[in-house]
Amino acid sequence: MKEYQSLSHSRWDCKYHVVFIPKRRKKQIFGALRKHLPEIFRELAHHKESKIVEGHLMPDHVHMCISIPPKYAVSNVVGYLKGKSAITIARNFGGRKRNFTGEVFWARGYFVSTVGLDEEMVRSYIRNQEQDDERYDQMKLEL
Repeated sequence: MKEYQSLSHSRWDCKYHVVFIPKRRKKQIFGALRKHLPEIFRELAHHKESKIVEGHLMPDHVHMCISIPPKYAVSNVVGYLKGKSAITIARNFGGRKRNFTGEVFWARGYFVSTVGLDEEMVRSYIRNQEQDDERYDQMKLEL
């Protein structure tokens, strides 16, 4: 049976598949940054009472399945994740110690889709995305 979460006056299950990219789609998600981003995103999501159910970092984009309570707009939570993570990246990996206004790491915009009843399929897609991309690239080379 499906487990629902509760707020004071509602029971809910709101999950979203979210994808966003670094500025100019540069392949910047490598090394130490790649190791620390999952924890950064989990902590920031927790600040908005959200939970990252599944996630995968590709070299040039981020996939995540995130559970967001209905009292928050998806755009609010995704904007918060992108903005605060850009500041953390600048502080910890860019050598910046202050003047964080206007820090830009992520490109404007994002993709979002409701998960609904296909949660397991979306989670599997996120988990196996790297292999699917490699298989697709290989098929393009053979044609």
